[in-house]
Formats: sequence, C-alpha cells, structure tokens
Amino acid sequence: MTLQISSKHVAAILEQSRNEYPDECCGVILGAEGSDRAEHLQPMVNAAHSPTFYEFDSKDLLNLYRQLDDKSQEIVVVYHSHTETQAYPSRTDISYASEPGAHYVVVSTRKEIAPENEFRSFRIIDGNVTEEDVEIVDVL
Repeated sequence: MTLQISSKHVAAILEQSRNEYPDECCGVILGAEGSDRAEHLQPMVNAAHSPTFYEFDSKDLLNLYRQLDDKSQEIVVVYHSHTETQAYPSRTDISYASEPGAHYVVVSTRKEIAPENEFRSFRIIDGNVTEEDVEIVDVL
C-alpha cells in the first residue's frame, strides 16, 4: 500500500514536531469513511508531555470519536514524532496501535538528520509492522 498525503499536511506535521520538541508530538488525519483519503489534520495534545512517549488526552480522544461518528469520518493517519531515534514504531507504539485501517506515520526530529526529517508510514496490524511507500502530493 501507499499513503497519499498532501505536502501541506507533511509540512504541518514537521512544524508541529519541531514546535513541541523535545517532547513527542502527536495527532491524526481524518477522512471520509472507507475513502483512505487523509483530508483533515487534527493535532492532538501529548498528555504524557514526554520526549520518549506519546499519549492522546482521554477527553480529546472521546471528543474525536464523537466527531467521527457525527461526521461519518474515520482516522486515516495516526502520527507522532520520535525525538532522538529513527522514524520506526517502538514496541510501545506497536502495542498501542488500535486502528488496523490507519496509516501510522512516524517522523524523526533527531538532530543528526535535521533539517531533512525522516517521514515514514507503516501499517500495524496485530503487532505486525509493514512499512509502506509515502506519496506526497500537492492536493488531495
């Protein structure tokens, strides 16, 4: 599979990751149910406020799921940053991956690679991680 994502969303995720450094940033991109189109970026608060872990705030998550139901949307992308390691899901990321239909984007902001941050996408299903191609497009 391939994740198609707009250059605008990539830029927003990279900016958020830099702004929230040294903590990990996190968020989702929503799309119409069944479309696999990453349309509406929604940054989330990292309730853990940690450089090595992210956790969505429980109230924000509840509001997100209500919004999904109300608007017939689904989570197309779950994203977060790694501040000092490569852009690859950690054991914790894998164990918490609960959206089998989602693309899991990990961006690395480690200093050795700045400013060309790593931006990678994965499918995580039942603990199995598969990297997928990322196609950055001007408009979706």
